[in-house]
Amino acid sequence: MKVDILAFGAHPDDVELGAGATIAKEVANGKTVVIVDLTKGELGTRGTEHTRKAEAEDAKNILGVAARENLGFADGFFTNDKQHQLEVIKMIRKYQPEIVLCNAIDDRHIDHGKASKLVSDACFLSGLIKIETEIEGKPQEKWRPKQVYHYIQWKHIEPDFVVDVSDFIDIKMKSVLAYKTQFYNPDSNEPQTPISSKNFTDSIIYRARDLGRLINSEYAEGFTVERFAAVNSLFDLK
Repeated sequence: MKVDILAFGAHPDDVELGAGATIAKEVANGKTVVIVDLTKGELGTRGTEHTRKAEAEDAKNILGVAARENLGFADGFFTNDKQHQLEVIKMIRKYQPEIVLCNAIDDRHIDHGKASKLVSDACFLSGLIKIETEIEGKPQEKWRPKQVYHYIQWKHIEPDFVVDVSDFIDIKMKSVLAYKTQFYNPDSNEPQTPISSKNFTDSIIYRARDLGRLINSEYAEGFTVERFAAVNSLFDLK
């Protein structure tokens, strides 16, 4: 399956939190999107890897993405080495995306920055013909995405561009709240975490609203780039 966008997250829920509305918008525009989670989120304080798996499937269906895979890397302990790079390369070559979305370049959770660099490095290496990979016993062709964009997570990072997602913020919130064990629930008896507070859930909306304000729209999501974004004309910029 060749896709338009391949979205990577260190944990199930990263993609929804960072780029859920943008993905919903691109799906509505006819683009094909696949999500790849690097870990099962098994070290999460609340819930289990089994509840996360079910929640991730629900979120996938809410966003309307074509497929979702999990590479089963060790939550908290995966590294940016050859073994892990090759597994990510296999996904890139399997789906041949034009655009890759991945974690924030720097963030509170150590896995986010690690995943960001791992996926970015794999995107480059995937284009090298002398790196040989196979999937289901069949050799894969080299493939390098045209663009790698990093979504923004816990920390405030100045975006290089923002996407107007005013019509899709509700879908984003539904996909995020599909992770029932992870986020604010006043009836939950599980330990409190930084992301289980009402303030965190509210912040998803008010941060998107603030980015929207800056581009004269209701809501927006921000991304950083690895190289200059080219336009054909000054009039391409809004």
